[in-house]
Amino acid sequence: MSEKNNKNNTMQQKDNKPKKEEESKFHKEIEKLKEEKEEYLKGWQRERANFINYKKEEKTRFKEVMSFSNERLIKSLITILDGFNLAIQSFAQQGKSEEENKNYLKGIYLIKSQLEDILKKEGLEMIEAEIGQPFDPAFHEAVTEVEDNKFDSHVIVDILEKGYILNGKIIRPCRVSVTK
Repeated sequence: MSEKNNKNNTMQQKDNKPKKEEESKFHKEIEKLKEEKEEYLKGWQRERANFINYKKEEKTRFKEVMSFSNERLIKSLITILDGFNLAIQSFAQQGKSEEENKNYLKGIYLIKSQLEDILKKEGLEMIEAEIGQPFDPAFHEAVTEVEDNKFDSHVIVDILEKGYILNGKIIRPCRVSVTK
């Protein structure tokens, strides 16, 4: 019997060897698949984060494009606004009585005001410039230089054309005369 048991044990050991090798292969394959799964999951998460960032960037770019898409039109409307200012100055210089000009001026001021409101809603702001203020090349364009003893050098002495900012971007600087 002992010989028979030895044979059985030997047979079992021989049978267990392929099973252990097979189990070991399966474990290795499972580990490999787990690693691949982790790699794919991390890659997917990275790409998902990249896509979310891309969507945010595109949204920002789209807002920027939209805020400046009407810049050309607004620049054209600014010239109309300049025309209104000239018309108002012209009425004042005609020498007619204030009563005669009153109704015309009232209409012009109303139209000018409506145009300014529309432009303001679109993001247009006027650049503030005053006579006696120091010249700032970031906001002003010196068209002429004049000698004036009343002011120091590089000081605004006349505002020739108003300047404008559209959504934080200067689309037309103030055109001014400055002292030498």
